[in-house]
Amino acid sequence: MTPETHARLTRLRHDLHQHPELSGDERETAARMTELLQGFGADHVLTGLGGHGVAAVFDSGQAGPTVGIRCELDGLPIQELGTHPYVSKVPGKGHLCGHDGHMAMVLGVAEDLAHQRPVNGRVVLIFQPAEETGQGAIAFRADPQFAKIAPDYVFSLHNLPGLELGAVELCQGSANCASRGMKIILTGKTSHAAAPQDGVSPARAMSELMLQLAGLGEGGALDSDFALTTVTHARLGEPTFGVAPGQAEIWVTLRTVSDARMQTLMTEAEALACRAASADSLEVEITYDDVFEACVNHSDAVSIIATACADRGVPFHSTETPQKFSEDFGQFGKGAKTAMFWLGSGQDHPQLHNPDYDFPDALISVGVDVFVAAIRSLNG
Repeated sequence: MTPETHARLTRLRHDLHQHPELSGDERETAARMTELLQGFGADHVLTGLGGHGVAAVFDSGQAGPTVGIRCELDGLPIQELGTHPYVSKVPGKGHLCGHDGHMAMVLGVAEDLAHQRPVNGRVVLIFQPAEETGQGAIAFRADPQFAKIAPDYVFSLHNLPGLELGAVELCQGSANCASRGMKIILTGKTSHAAAPQDGVSPARAMSELMLQLAGLGEGGALDSDFALTTVTHARLGEPTFGVAPGQAEIWVTLRTVSDARMQTLMTEAEALACRAASADSLEVEITYDDVFEACVNHSDAVSIIATACADRGVPFHSTETPQKFSEDFGQFGKGAKTAMFWLGSGQDHPQLHNPDYDFPDALISVGVDVFVAAIRSLNG
């Protein structure tokens, strides 16, 4: 990548950074991507996939594999506290996970394809909505338009604070944990605070259940039996001194390495909730949100990324330890060979979702180089 191209993509990234949109509301960001992709001469640009998703197709017209490169459109509902001149202009919202940088990389791939089109097969550049909620990849793949671009391979990356700047980490097998948000509502009956015996309070069940849920999964080694349960929110009754509570709500995040272990953990957590409710004559309602299945890399796709890194002189190492945080990219592995890899943001860089996080611009050229090398190995 020339210094001029890197500077142009950096300016674009800074502009995207100033205008974040939340999951499901990425309308203007998607329109911007569509305009730019059309300018790079994509043969087809599909819009509205699974919400505001965009897909640009570069078709050689010859037989060969369809290779997808995926990035994310959405920002986060976090107030940015950075001091750089391109901080978010939208109060309470920020690109504090680096999706602005990921978009800049994939646009860099589009620019490369504009100058050197694939020799065989197709390349599909995927701009996915709603990654942060776990709903985007599911909706994107479920969209009827997806059948037109169904890929054979899909590659994606995520920048990773704590890893050496510009280095790649590749995971064999499970790359990201499965996770889901479990909401438990316990319902009894309110009463006057002077006569709590005349009501049915969920207070004891709630307090005991919070401890029991936390004890179900205490983390440890990231192996097949790994389980972590994190109570993230709790509410008891209403903020008043005159009413004994009649309802309680607990939110807990369940996290495992595999989908099979997740099913077991869900069964265990649901059983605890039902026993706690039954013991105190409470009704119980259980729902799930922010559902992420495990992200599992395919060995063939991992080999392609490893070779691409070697070809472009990008330092990398292989690991069998997945990341604890979740990614909905795993959905693309249903029907395609996929690999998610990690690109180091620096060992002392602010963590993802921190209010002072900012994507390192030096990574743009590295990501473009690895993606382009992977494409050339499959599509010429």
